[in-house]
Amino acid sequence: MNPMLFTDGYKVDHRRQYPEQTTLVYSNWTPRKSRIHGVDEVVFFGLQYFIKKYVIQEFNENFFSQPKEKVCNAYQKRINSYLGDNSVGIKHIEELHDLGYIPMVIKALPEGVSVPIRVPMFTMYNTLPRFFWLTNYFETIVSTTVWMPCNSATIARQYRKILDQYAKETSSAVDFVDWQGHDFSMRGMAGLEAAMISAAGHLLSFSGTDTIPAIDFLEEYYNANSDKELVGGSVAATEHSVMCMGTNEGEEETFKRLITKVYPKGIVSIVSDTWDLWKVLTEYLPNLKNEVLERDGKVVIRPDSGDPVDIICGNPNSESEVEQKGVVELLWDIFGGIKNDKGYRELDGHIGAIYGDSITLERAKQICERLKGKGFASTNVVLGIGSYTYQYNTRDTFGFAMKATYGEVEGKGREIFKDPITDDGTKKSAKGLLKIEMNNGKYQLIDQVSWGQEASGALEEVFRDGQLMIDVSLNEIRKRVRK
Repeated sequence: MNPMLFTDGYKVDHRRQYPEQTTLVYSNWTPRKSRIHGVDEVVFFGLQYFIKKYVIQEFNENFFSQPKEKVCNAYQKRINSYLGDNSVGIKHIEELHDLGYIPMVIKALPEGVSVPIRVPMFTMYNTLPRFFWLTNYFETIVSTTVWMPCNSATIARQYRKILDQYAKETSSAVDFVDWQGHDFSMRGMAGLEAAMISAAGHLLSFSGTDTIPAIDFLEEYYNANSDKELVGGSVAATEHSVMCMGTNEGEEETFKRLITKVYPKGIVSIVSDTWDLWKVLTEYLPNLKNEVLERDGKVVIRPDSGDPVDIICGNPNSESEVEQKGVVELLWDIFGGIKNDKGYRELDGHIGAIYGDSITLERAKQICERLKGKGFASTNVVLGIGSYTYQYNTRDTFGFAMKATYGEVEGKGREIFKDPITDDGTKKSAKGLLKIEMNNGKYQLIDQVSWGQEASGALEEVFRDGQLMIDVSLNEIRKRVRK
């Protein structure tokens, strides 16, 4: 597709709507509000992908390297059929094609840092006067591409903070938290690109993922190298179709075949609630205790139906003693384990549990707290984090918006802003040129500055006139997120 069409329809004629003799438009990308309780900072992630994929790759391959007549006629044809009789014109598109690159500066904070609400993450402005219209022409594709990786990276970091906290309090295996949050979201995301950019955000805080394309994504756009570093990984695992094909009556035999013949060593995760989870935990596993303990590896029991907190930790309101205990305590009854130096019980290394459905931040905390209350380490269970977490969010989760705050007309600067009288303050923008500086360990916005002051802030040029200026790696970003 012609990337000049990657925009909202109402933007195509803004070029003529700006004041005559406009020569510069300066805009910023900012999270303006948090709709997640307790989260007042947003992880910045995804800009480098946007620049490489859309500003460079898409324009080089599908615009600049194509015959001018072909791409310009295609643009004109689409706009004419879309708007009907119009005066949008084609000359500005031809001029851009003749130029051969995107005349833009993008200045940004380092990807992976946590940015307070209402502090811009990056700014954009044109470098050639006649392409002033191009800055906000990019608003739509910027917005649709960047908000989700920021959202998912931020939410994953919140999971990481919860799991780190409880591991430090209850576990001897704090490094296991790398694997304790596992991404199961791919099938529930809004398309493959959404799945990849969201899963990449998850992998800034964790190592576990079932979204294989996210690994290639991070190698392609963030200089990861899975031959030399752990980008993302998983384990052998069954699904309900596998267990169903083994039949209800043959379920115990399916367990035995999997752990003794198919996977005689290593980690294998077995879905365990196809029919009766409690029967698996009170009959099949006691019968297979020796086979489990003799393996060189871990068998992971995976339920994914019901209330995750009650299933894992036990339901104190149930009339059933088995259900009161829950998965972790029942596994302890069978296989035992150790009491660590913090006084909490850790399951024998041959057995474990994972819950892979409908996990939320609140439920993650409840599971850890309930396990702690029962004397169990939080790391006895892995949490499968899916689209219930990552897809149930929008651009408005953190109020992301790209807005112009400065322009130049006839060579003179104009500080511009929006402040709707009917708004609650969310949409009130900054004003003028912007400077970001670090103050007491947090980024802070200063607006209405001079060009000299703007140049001295924390924003660094990451793109200028068709060239990527900073090419950051996954490893660097992970260090910033986990700092």
